[in-house]
Amino acid sequence: MRTPTRPLAASALALAAGVFAGTAAPAATAAPPAADLGHHEGKHAKKDLVGTALENGSFTTLLAAAEAAGLVETLKSEGPYTLLAPTDAAFAKLPAGAIADLLKPENKEKLKSVLLYHVVDGKALAEDVSGMSEVETLEGSMVEVSTEDGKVMLNDATVEAADVMASNGVIHVIDTVLMPEG
Repeated sequence: MRTPTRPLAASALALAAGVFAGTAAPAATAAPPAADLGHHEGKHAKKDLVGTALENGSFTTLLAAAEAAGLVETLKSEGPYTLLAPTDAAFAKLPAGAIADLLKPENKEKLKSVLLYHVVDGKALAEDVSGMSEVETLEGSMVEVSTEDGKVMLNDATVEAADVMASNGVIHVIDTVLMPEG
């Protein structure tokens, strides 16, 4: 059974707007660290990418942006997809006003482009990309893959948790929002 996303995404959008307007999220919305996603690992994940991210609670801004860009249904579709998922903390590192600007209706295509830069067609597990130097995103650009001090890097983002399984793909949790060139 799929979780309805409209009311949750609307509240996520409101929370994201508050975070980027300089207000803090209430303590009750504090989420477990992204590393706690490990309990989702397994071959028979029951939730799709959106449900898995929503359940964790560390991806409120990502989900709000996906809703604003009209990408929720894509991320809930059969796939499979690999989601390079920036945490709320990753979005908070962006310059002041950046997210609020991207969430404006007139910037929907730019927001969609940024988000599609975080999605790879197919299910790319960590072992699949080891040894690769880049992967192509649905946005059409490449993301560099490297290892630095024993950590996997995607451009300048560090992978905090890898191979979080969903019914329609896999999530790799990253600590920085990836921005396509241009």
